[in-house]
Amino acid sequence: MDPASSPPATEKLENWLHYYEDLGIRSFFRDRQPLSAAADASAAEAATEEMALKAPRKPALPIMPKEASEQPVAATPGMAHAPSLFESVERIAGDTLEIVSGDLGDCTRCKLHRHRNKIVFGSGNPRAELMFVGEGPGHDEDLQGLPFVGRAGQLLTQMIEAMGLSRKDVYIANVVKCRPPENRAPEKDEVASCVPFLLRQIGATNPRAIVALGSIAAQNLLSTNKGISRFRGEWFDFRGSRLMATYHPAYLLRNPRAKPEVWSDLKKVMKYLGLTPPVRGKSGS
Repeated sequence: MDPASSPPATEKLENWLHYYEDLGIRSFFRDRQPLSAAADASAAEAATEEMALKAPRKPALPIMPKEASEQPVAATPGMAHAPSLFESVERIAGDTLEIVSGDLGDCTRCKLHRHRNKIVFGSGNPRAELMFVGEGPGHDEDLQGLPFVGRAGQLLTQMIEAMGLSRKDVYIANVVKCRPPENRAPEKDEVASCVPFLLRQIGATNPRAIVALGSIAAQNLLSTNKGISRFRGEWFDFRGSRLMATYHPAYLLRNPRAKPEVWSDLKKVMKYLGLTPPVRGKSGS
């Protein structure tokens, strides 16, 4: 690289200072003044390199402020509150799923559109009291344009039916509407492009309860980087609804021993909504 085209050492240092400020760090020097524009270039270069080595990796998921993430504020008994990263997306009076879908259109807002077959908008009851939110479409969903139709979707259907409901009674959507390549986790810019439409879906449906399926859905909706095992099964205030996170059906396919934990979470949802599981025959079938 041409040295003349490189930014001055002090400018590089200033960029690092801004990065640390974004992380909430306000002071780096206790016994000496920060480097100024007139500081010696070699000293600035050394400080920059030292800070670069010590800098934490930028997280792939949004992080709540520590005080909010570690100490959620109780909204009602047994219910915690966590602010959403996307609280700025307001409810739109008169919004409907048809309007949201029309505004989404043949979306090309992020790079996920380049390899998709179909947009997977969502499906189910537009006035459902219960909404499920997953991570993103997989192979089968990408081909059919419907959420949760593969093996994980079949298990979700069984979970819904065990609650005494059918898929037509609930609404199902995902954080992103296009399949990420190789089923990788959606990236931050992809989520940022898609989640405003998910929030409008939530606003238009206005469910009483939302179940976030898996870490990606839960962490993005609740703006936290906590592992889902630390807060699954807990109630959170979310944009006028109650939200609970539980394990994704795909996780249960790999770890069937976690099914009792998910059923415990779903029973809390059933109790809140006043649902009664179907009565099984004496044969247990």
